[in-house]
Amino acid sequence: MTDVDWDAEAASFDEEPDHGLRDPEVRLAWAGRLRDWLPGRPGDVLDLGCGTGSLSLLAAEQEHRVTGVDRSPAMVTLARRKLAGRDAVFLLGDAASPPVGDRRFDAVLVRHVLWALPHPARILRHWYGLLRPGGRLVLVEGVWGSAEPVGIPAERLTGLLAPVAGRVRVHRLSDDPLLWGGPVTDERYAVVAVSGGSGQQCGEVAAPGE
Repeated sequence: MTDVDWDAEAASFDEEPDHGLRDPEVRLAWAGRLRDWLPGRPGDVLDLGCGTGSLSLLAAEQEHRVTGVDRSPAMVTLARRKLAGRDAVFLLGDAASPPVGDRRFDAVLVRHVLWALPHPARILRHWYGLLRPGGRLVLVEGVWGSAEPVGIPAERLTGLLAPVAGRVRVHRLSDDPLLWGGPVTDERYAVVAVSGGSGQQCGEVAAPGE
């Protein structure tokens, strides 16, 4: 993934069902998940590795104020176009160290990014530090492929979060074909960590379909 020319991929990026969310049922499925994962009240959401802004748009439609960050100028251009007129700003930068200064957010949303970054434990600490008290770190990840699988298993990710996060919950996503435009057989999940929670509940697994 680190060798991909994302500027070259930008024009066709939204053709993947879970990237462009062009199918109404896929879009509705992701909107429902974000409604569960993000704060219930309108807040400030940081979308890291935002791509063309499809999840940013869903968050904005739920009345959140969105800041998106991506290292690809072409992706940022498309995201700005997609969210024109919304309460959203898109910045060119590295998801591992987003150019947001001392700003803090009610949610940090990261989909399919962490697995490809070096030093994930250090990056998670940085992302977690960008949250306001009670804020939510939402990580959508997985393990893809069978011959040469790539990704990060949920068990490893919750282990990396254990030293820094309070309440952590794993939502299994593989059995929801609407999210992906069809059935999948590999591991797909989301981890939601709440800042400022008391007690350690790392590795808590949600019921199937949650």
